[in-house]
Amino acid sequence: MPLTRKDAMTTAHVLSEAMPYIQRFVGKTIIIKYGGNAMIDEKLQNSFARDIVMMKLIGINPIVVHGGGPQIGKLLDDLSIESHFINGMRVTDTKTMDVVEMVLGGAVNKQIVGLINNNGGQAIGLTGKDGKLLQAKKMRVEHKTPEMEVPEIIDIGHVGEVSSVNVRVLDMLVNSDIIPVIAPIGVGEDGASYNINADLVAGKVAEVMQAEKLILLTNIEGLMDKEGSILTGLTTQQVDDLIADGTIYGGMLPKIGCALSAVKNGVTSAHIIDGRVEHSCMLEIFTDEGVGTLITNRG
Repeated sequence: MPLTRKDAMTTAHVLSEAMPYIQRFVGKTIIIKYGGNAMIDEKLQNSFARDIVMMKLIGINPIVVHGGGPQIGKLLDDLSIESHFINGMRVTDTKTMDVVEMVLGGAVNKQIVGLINNNGGQAIGLTGKDGKLLQAKKMRVEHKTPEMEVPEIIDIGHVGEVSSVNVRVLDMLVNSDIIPVIAPIGVGEDGASYNINADLVAGKVAEVMQAEKLILLTNIEGLMDKEGSILTGLTTQQVDDLIADGTIYGGMLPKIGCALSAVKNGVTSAHIIDGRVEHSCMLEIFTDEGVGTLITNRG
């Protein structure tokens, strides 16, 4: 069906608004953490893939880091492997780690690669074990009750944190037509595999790549104030103040902590955006209004 004049004018207006953003971000690297509803809903999957392909086509360098907690949980249930969580982190024994690698490094990673390729891109899937991309160390979890004089150290198995990122591997891909898609599995000095929180991986990759933006897709509209209004255009100091006064609490703290660390360590801005909105990445990057919370060091 041919475009009406009204449709054509709308398209021209959108392109005109996007042009200064395109000019500003050409040649820059953007890290996108992909998860939540955007990963499950078919329409959102394809809008996400098209956004990533469009970025690459206009000269931006996207790097995707993905999660997969629900998919891991489902396969563990199917295999009758019981899950335990401590401080929101899955206790990962050897059997569970095998499932994590199968789901994240296999099924989920390849599905995302296929989505991007089917929408006109050229993606390659990686885990942190490929080219020693993500060197990891075991995460120490402390538990303390009022009765304890010193905290108890709890072993939660193959759960890790990033100790270093092999930038050469990413530079090689970013400087080509390839879009890297990273599963958050790290490798220890002894060759052991570690399950790492995808937000933390995305944040560390953004830091070492000195990315223009870190984008975290979520299942909420963004950071809310105590009245339920979306907060945006925040400085790192303002975010620290919101944590101190209890506006930001609970499950949002790790995500916010990752975004804060990135911005304080050289990333120009971090964005917590609503992945339930079609083309949310494009709307956040290329429009004046955006669709979430922006955090930056610029006052």
